Amino acid sequence: MLRIGIVGIGNISKIYLDNLTGMFSNKVKVTGVTDIAFDRAEKAAADYQLKAYRTLDEMLDSPEIDIILNITPPKFHYDAALAAVKKGKHVYNEKPLCTKREDAINLVKTAAEKKVRVGGAPDTFLGAGLQTCRKIIDDGLIGEPVAAAAFLMSHGPEHWHPSPHFFYQDGGGPMFDMGPYYITALVSLLGNVSRVCGSARISSKQRIITNEFQNGEIINVEIPTHIAGVLDFEQGTVATLITSFDVYNHSMPRIEIYGTEGTLNVPDPNTFGGPVKYRRFREENWIEAPLAENYRENSRGLGITEMAQAIEENRPHRASAELTCHIVDIMRGIHDASLSEKYYKPVTKCNRPKAFIDFRV
Repeated sequence: MLRIGIVGIGNISKIYLDNLTGMFSNKVKVTGVTDIAFDRAEKAAADYQLKAYRTLDEMLDSPEIDIILNITPPKFHYDAALAAVKKGKHVYNEKPLCTKREDAINLVKTAAEKKVRVGGAPDTFLGAGLQTCRKIIDDGLIGEPVAAAAFLMSHGPEHWHPSPHFFYQDGGGPMFDMGPYYITALVSLLGNVSRVCGSARISSKQRIITNEFQNGEIINVEIPTHIAGVLDFEQGTVATLITSFDVYNHSMPRIEIYGTEGTLNVPDPNTFGGPVKYRRFREENWIEAPLAENYRENSRGLGITEMAQAIEENRPHRASAELTCHIVDIMRGIHDASLSEKYYKPVTKCNRPKAFIDFRV
């Protein structure tokens, strides 16, 4: 089995450690952890019987590591991943792959030159919920997709996250924080995006933290907090996307896809399960589709596990470098379109990932 070294022991590390040493332990092996705060790495190493590396360089020099799982804060994704691929390690980044388009493209290029793999989150599109949606679309139950709508709207993470500052720095905001889930879901269902436009604004220049850790502290906002975008897909679908940290309440769907013969209601793309509902044009009621049996619960770690298996089997992996790079390109493109007041045409492409779960709806 390929051996994984985890970089960054933060808010999301526990579910990765639990799943990779639990449900996926027969397919991959976690052998080490590291963090800029070595005490966090030591504790995780003790809890999961792993080796604690004092530095990333020490981990990258280890012959006991094949793949780096990079779950550092987004602003560190590029530097850590680039260092890993230069040392001949495969890399799987948490979302987003990088915060800048040029960095994402260079990371993919360098990995190809070094003959190593790059992949990245989110892997929720491999779960039972979105794979059921994929099956419904591929089987033509809603006809040809004509349009789609996606809404991620909340009032920001500063009331609950233990360290929310990075959400309001470059590479953060609702688009780069949660947008990868929504856009990856749409691309996995509909294919490449050919052009985008958008409008973005910073609704408040400062945010007040109300969590229990830094209650009352002020955050200076550097990134748009409300972004409205339109995505034109190569196959013709036009999608509306709104991501916002400025909305207290709403009643919009997370994602809906509108076809020539019906409508598909897509579940929360930040989860692996359902419910999945569709309604054909002759039907009076919504039908709840039975989910695929596999990966209904929180299966974070599925993407890097599938990538490891793909490396061993010498085949393409689904949460690929091209897919994750395309998502960064699209997100940056919507911001760029707002600044330039022009359409942006992505300079990247990806192959629509192959269906992951074979079943009948």
